[in-house]
Amino acid sequence: MPTAPATSVPVFKLYGETRHWPTPDLLHCESIPERSRLHDWHIRAHRHADLVHVLHVASGSVTLELEGTPHRLEGPLAIVVPAMAIHGFRFSEDIEGHIVTLAQPLAEHLAHSLAEQGKALVRADFHRLDRPDAARHIATLITQIDEEYRQPAPGRTSLLEALIQALVVELSRLDTSRDERTPRSGRQQRHKGYEHLASLQALIEAQYRQQPSVESLAGQLGMTSAHLNTLCRRLADRSALQLLHERLLLEAKRQLTYTNMTIGQVADTLGFSEPAYFTRFFKRNTGLSPRDFRLRQLATEAPERHAPGQAS
Repeated sequence: MPTAPATSVPVFKLYGETRHWPTPDLLHCESIPERSRLHDWHIRAHRHADLVHVLHVASGSVTLELEGTPHRLEGPLAIVVPAMAIHGFRFSEDIEGHIVTLAQPLAEHLAHSLAEQGKALVRADFHRLDRPDAARHIATLITQIDEEYRQPAPGRTSLLEALIQALVVELSRLDTSRDERTPRSGRQQRHKGYEHLASLQALIEAQYRQQPSVESLAGQLGMTSAHLNTLCRRLADRSALQLLHERLLLEAKRQLTYTNMTIGQVADTLGFSEPAYFTRFFKRNTGLSPRDFRLRQLATEAPERHAPGQAS
């Protein structure tokens, strides 16, 4: 049975939840049971404005609702859910597998750097892993991504990006091997509003450090700021300014976590005229000052780096 119209589908910030992106990383990885168990194995139909999911179901079953069409599936399989695709899951209680979530900046970087192979992230689809070699390759990559994500070590960011690139290439090969099949509903042309939203997100990615006004962004898209805000609230459940601020906040968290830049330097690179303005912006959106956030990140990472069995 088709889903409700897109205007009534909730926009989630993460898998099955409305809370904010939980990490300064551009990638999040967890087991499917880890979160779906909290929702009684059922994630109702929803969409994400700026996240891409890749699910690997190693075993067990799932009823996947993808762009209004239900699919009853058995593992092993891979599922790709791009930004704005309407999707929901009902998992069996014996489900085993992982979900890798990519923030839009990373997804766009991969789509650009991998060219034709990167298109695997922009099509809502699923892939039965019937070939043992394909199943083995993807399962190995997912395991490596999960282990590297959970255990901070030197070169972590570079290795995670390389593993994700390899995963996208493997997914693109699955696409290529069955191009003769009839396209699924998830491959249908998207609503024009989605194209405008994608164009806005591309503009934000290119210009967020300059903090362009909503009027400027709307003008570059050939519409009024009122029209742009209406579109953003309808499709992303946030205003255009909130989308810009979320990208600024993500980059601020990354700079505070992974660099030794001073607060003033971070503020300057993100287009704030004074560090005090940046501090107020950051605290208003996180509840912590930039200094307190950095201290918390350091305190959180220290035990992980020195845990038994991990390299010091």
